[in-house]
Amino acid sequence: MKIYNDPEKVAGEAVEGFLRAHRNNYKRIGDYNAVARKETPIEDKVAVLIGGGAGHEPVFLEFIGPGLADVSVNGDIFTSPDPNMIYEATKAVDSGKGVLYLYGNYAGDNMNFDMAAEMAEADGIEVETVRVWDDVASGPPEEKSKRRGIAGDLFLIKIAGAIADTGADLAEVKSVVETARANTRSLGVAFSAATLPTEKEPMFEMAADEMEIGMGLHGEQGIKRTKIKPAAELVEMMTEKLLNDDLELDAGDEIAVLINDLGAMTREELLLVYKELDDILAAKEIKVHDVVMGGYCTSLDMAGFSITFFKLNDELKSLYDKSAESPGFKKL
Repeated sequence: MKIYNDPEKVAGEAVEGFLRAHRNNYKRIGDYNAVARKETPIEDKVAVLIGGGAGHEPVFLEFIGPGLADVSVNGDIFTSPDPNMIYEATKAVDSGKGVLYLYGNYAGDNMNFDMAAEMAEADGIEVETVRVWDDVASGPPEEKSKRRGIAGDLFLIKIAGAIADTGADLAEVKSVVETARANTRSLGVAFSAATLPTEKEPMFEMAADEMEIGMGLHGEQGIKRTKIKPAAELVEMMTEKLLNDDLELDAGDEIAVLINDLGAMTREELLLVYKELDDILAAKEIKVHDVVMGGYCTSLDMAGFSITFFKLNDELKSLYDKSAESPGFKKL
């Protein structure tokens, strides 16, 4: 990252920029880096609260809007939001029907969101939590609760917003989002490291001809570092890892696909990746219902991409197809 003023204030200034760019639709919660839809709290609707560290935009900051989340709480770069911020945001958006917390499965986030939930529940606000753990590189299938949350956030936020908009109660909203989580798998690959605004050097060293499959959004170690492979070979390796998990995709099954730019990939590269992926899926007779492509869950200026499969059933497909609109994602 190269463009900023004070490196310690990047996250806050980005939130301020977002609010100014979209001042007709969003409001700040107190003095926090928490942003909500202007119309919140919305009567007879479960509120969807999302959040995490900055540096991954447009998630979480820019996924607030009709059909998506109601409020986003944003920590400093790669840092969990403060429990008090989460608590104040919870109070601000609760209509009396409860609040769903939806965020990536990281130790700091888990601790702070749990603390905020306890504070809210002491005030009589019902809170339920779904942690995103879609990264197949960060744990075996039998230990999903140890996996990290990465680009699969997008599909879960989409489903959470859609089911909440139906007027469903908090228990049903949580149940449907948990089903979506069970149907979501992601895997990333990195070619270069992100550079934090507070540092002069990248977060880790990687040779110009190397790649690392499974590297996390914060530079967490992946599962394999090797020389960069041709696109067809790389996509085949990644797809094999995704399909060999326990998602159980068979011929005739239908999925939505996300080809996610981690920060510094070209559009041509993403299109090429999808072309190779489509060949593999077609050969296996797996149907692609929708393709989302672009930077949705990034890691500052990291060069790399991730692939996410979201397996659809009739209910999830219907919810996924409902319209949604935010600065970071639209479904028309």
